[in-house]
Amino acid sequence: MCGIAGFYDPQTGTADAPPLLEKMLESIAHRGPDARGRHFQGPLALGHNRLSIIDLSDAGNQPMEYFDARIVYNGEIYNYPEIRKDLEQKGYRFTTKSDTEVILACYREYGEKCTDYFMGMWAFALWDIKEEILFCSRDRFGIKPFYYIHSVNRFYFGSEYKALKQSPVFSPSLNWSQVNRGLQLGWNCYRDETYFECIRALPAACNLLFRNGKPVVYHYWKPGEQKVSIPGTFHERCNDFRKLFMRSVEQHMRSDVEIGGCLSGGLDSSAIAGGVGTLFPDSAFKTFTVYYDGEGEVDERPWVSEVLKKFSCLKPFYLKPSPEDIAAAFDRALYHADVPIAGSSPVSQYFVMQLAAEQKIKVLLDGQGSDEYLGGYMHSFYRLIGGHLRNFRFGSARRELQSHVRRQHHTFSEGMNIFMKSVLAAFMEEQALYRLEYKKYFPFTGPDTGNAVDLPEGIGSRLKRFFSQLLEVSSLPTLLQFEDRNSMAFSIESRVPFLDHRLVDYAFSLEDDDIMKDGETKRILRHSLNGILPDAIANRSDKKGFVTPGEVKWLRNSLSFLLDQDFSSLEFMDQNKIRLLIREFKNGDNSNAVLVWRIAVFRYWWEKNC
Repeated sequence: MCGIAGFYDPQTGTADAPPLLEKMLESIAHRGPDARGRHFQGPLALGHNRLSIIDLSDAGNQPMEYFDARIVYNGEIYNYPEIRKDLEQKGYRFTTKSDTEVILACYREYGEKCTDYFMGMWAFALWDIKEEILFCSRDRFGIKPFYYIHSVNRFYFGSEYKALKQSPVFSPSLNWSQVNRGLQLGWNCYRDETYFECIRALPAACNLLFRNGKPVVYHYWKPGEQKVSIPGTFHERCNDFRKLFMRSVEQHMRSDVEIGGCLSGGLDSSAIAGGVGTLFPDSAFKTFTVYYDGEGEVDERPWVSEVLKKFSCLKPFYLKPSPEDIAAAFDRALYHADVPIAGSSPVSQYFVMQLAAEQKIKVLLDGQGSDEYLGGYMHSFYRLIGGHLRNFRFGSARRELQSHVRRQHHTFSEGMNIFMKSVLAAFMEEQALYRLEYKKYFPFTGPDTGNAVDLPEGIGSRLKRFFSQLLEVSSLPTLLQFEDRNSMAFSIESRVPFLDHRLVDYAFSLEDDDIMKDGETKRILRHSLNGILPDAIANRSDKKGFVTPGEVKWLRNSLSFLLDQDFSSLEFMDQNKIRLLIREFKNGDNSNAVLVWRIAVFRYWWEKNC
């Protein structure tokens, strides 16, 4: 895992290029403290901060050259030994043990199609010396970041905003469309947009070709497009899913340094820990858990203990952040986030990474991604029930609604609310639903830019289309942004085994009932890991997420300074509404706590970044 930066700029002279690249690399030094490399060729500059994970020798340093191509790369290609073996059979020879050299050889063999062969996470910029093309790519889910600025014939790129802020073409003008999404929907990124007008993000599953002063971006993969043959019975499908999942965990454990894992006690992190415990029973696998105790807090340690009892190879570490810890860490967490933190959960995740770093861990496994395509979110039921209604399967809709209400112990009124939302999901497209949510606070939160939400159509059932939108736009990109920034703040590589595209392609080929049925979420995951997951975890019906007390307790205690800011500078907002919201919140009204958090954090971030 690393940090990359560079540019192709005919207007930057040979004397100015080295100090400029050095400033870009120094701004993201935390991403790779083990080595720094630079390469200059005419208007081209490539820079790399290395976090050594595979092939710890100097031979693995970057920029790396292979025949007629040179690369700077951030990520891991987990199936690189298999690709390397195939390439060796074609006559290729390798001088390192790194996956970086495999990428270069694969590009020489397959050109831009090389990304079709990769399973992993990556963001890279590859200079084709012969063709004078800069070939950039980002992994299928956007696990690793890639940002760029294009101005006329000048092209700058980097792993974080911080690197691009050093470039001569950066402007601090805000992108108000993204500001509004952050305030109203909690999204911290959207397609290729960022919080700054000039900075673009290379979207997930996209390649970029920069040639003759112009970038061309295109998709090379979409969730749901690659249909996989599935067997006839649910039991057989569970066996297939189990094999795919365990292969992903096994390949994600490939490393030349120690690997640990996040363990919340939820289904996803427990599944990964269980997979490690099953495949590597003789290892000493460190797990990391942050908790809060006291009245009204969610303490997952009892669930964590169920996993620990089953697998003796797991070595737990715990951290309970104090109010002083939270106050002291907030500025650093916000600095590394690059964007306004839309909720308190990322701050807790920051502490998980800090705890792992204290134990000298350089690689962590985490459970991000499962909820988005295995139906982990409770509002997925609206789409499942709505799909039944839309297809006139009223009996199925009734049974699913009743099962969901019963399993979650909902009241009659809560059940009716779910039914009404399911009706909306049946007859309104997802984009219309999000626009209703987007307009909830308009015009209070900001100017209407007319560019709010444009969701992908997706493929398949109502539920599967919803999963596509979660993966591509509404949920996963924001989660992965914080996953990357929080881990890299401590020079840790975070790996997410659920985001193996082979798993996702298989899940999209399943029937809806394989994924959600009788009020049960993640059905195929629960049943496929029978014997690996502790029964108490497999049978959990609650969905806690990464619950933290920040939006309520922290704002009134550790982070109360956020409410004492001068909000009058936010001229695009309704000042009377802001004063009313904050006054009501201070007086004990928690109904708008999340919105109060977003406004207060945005104001604090804005002062430091604009």
